[in-house]
Amino acid sequence: MSGFIDTHAHLHDRAFNEDRPAVLARARAAGLEAVITVGTDVTESEAALALARGETDVYATVGLHPHDARLWTSEVRDRLGALAADGRVVAVGEIGLDLYRNLSPPDAQERAFREQLALANALTLPVVIHCREAEDETFAILREWAPGARCGDPVGVLHCYSGDADLAARYAELGFVISFAGPVTYPKNEGLQEAARTLPAERMALETDCPYLAPQVKRGRRNEPAYVVETARVIAALRGVRLETLAAQTSANARRLFRLPVPERVTP
Repeated sequence: MSGFIDTHAHLHDRAFNEDRPAVLARARAAGLEAVITVGTDVTESEAALALARGETDVYATVGLHPHDARLWTSEVRDRLGALAADGRVVAVGEIGLDLYRNLSPPDAQERAFREQLALANALTLPVVIHCREAEDETFAILREWAPGARCGDPVGVLHCYSGDADLAARYAELGFVISFAGPVTYPKNEGLQEAARTLPAERMALETDCPYLAPQVKRGRRNEPAYVVETARVIAALRGVRLETLAAQTSANARRLFRLPVPERVTP
């Protein structure tokens, strides 16, 4: 069976400090061929890259999360740009808007978002998008940006997607991949499940967002990359396809998005 790819993890998070090698071993045993560990500020981006440099199947992204957008400066931009020059960095993110917590003012969030989109364009890298309670605002900015993006198609990923099927389809038309995490397995998330059921297969990806948002069968535990398989089982059932089929398609999508090499084999 084709390996799975966890397209959004925080594997460098301190939640894994005590057992990170065991977590990676379980991921590989579960059939994962790669994990993308995602930066959220300069320090976290440096940590993500350091981990990726030490593991052949871990890659990093660099970016400033909207929660910390008030900290955006030209110095932060330059540091992220320098980190992104490393070949182990595969995207700019996670970036975007979060009008639920509003930990940074909306205008600061928009400025950091737009400037990081420009940075990704200059670096010809895809973007990893965070959107919470800001669906209209985020879509408007990305609709403006996507046609001019120079990172190819797909141009980025909507991480931990929480919208409906209609919005997912509109993002797909813009050139984005939609990534589903543990919440799609929660019984009450019928609208999200409909999005996972109807989205074109070539626009779908899988993630954990670990250590957060464990899937239903692991709910209440610390999430980890191996659990992406449980999310895949639910989506495969929703779509009426074999798990192997979903693994092959979503992994091919992730490799295309992040320009990952095709592994020679997945070590069981």
